[in-house]
Amino acid sequence: MDAALPESDRSAGPRIVEDPLPTRGELDFRLIELFFFAYREFTADADSILTRYGFGRAHHRILHFVNRAPGMTVADLLELLQITKQSLSRVLRQLIDEEFVVQVQGSDDRRQRRLYPTEKGRTLTLELSRAQVRRIDAAFRAAALDDPALVNDFLLEMGIDRKATRDWFTRQGIGRET
Repeated sequence: MDAALPESDRSAGPRIVEDPLPTRGELDFRLIELFFFAYREFTADADSILTRYGFGRAHHRILHFVNRAPGMTVADLLELLQITKQSLSRVLRQLIDEEFVVQVQGSDDRRQRRLYPTEKGRTLTLELSRAQVRRIDAAFRAAALDDPALVNDFLLEMGIDRKATRDWFTRQGIGRET
């Protein structure tokens, strides 16, 4: 903080803390902050594209996974994304209404709802993914990382706690590379 608080402000209410948390100390904040800012930039590339459609990150996640596993059920998507039906409903309805995704009744179980991308949905998903891959590739080049295997394994370990995620990785052939 640049200036100390006046004495009159210090006595009112709960005790305030003026000292910042050190970058390295009991906790090392470097990777936490690197994740914050890397995620912000990684998503910003796609966000600028999504804005043109009036979409947000929830639309992006749905489009991504429906395109990666056409025919997945709504229940599978809810489990994978760890979201509620209510939070999925509005976003999915918009994607269906604007013909980015189609919902089809299950052939074995008519209560099932299977999701498929349309050509329009596939095109948008590829545009979003290409923007993000450009950022990833540029970061690898700038960091002089020729082999993404260690980064792959690190991210795998960061994201593998939930069974639905582990099952997804297995189905998609995503695993350790070192």
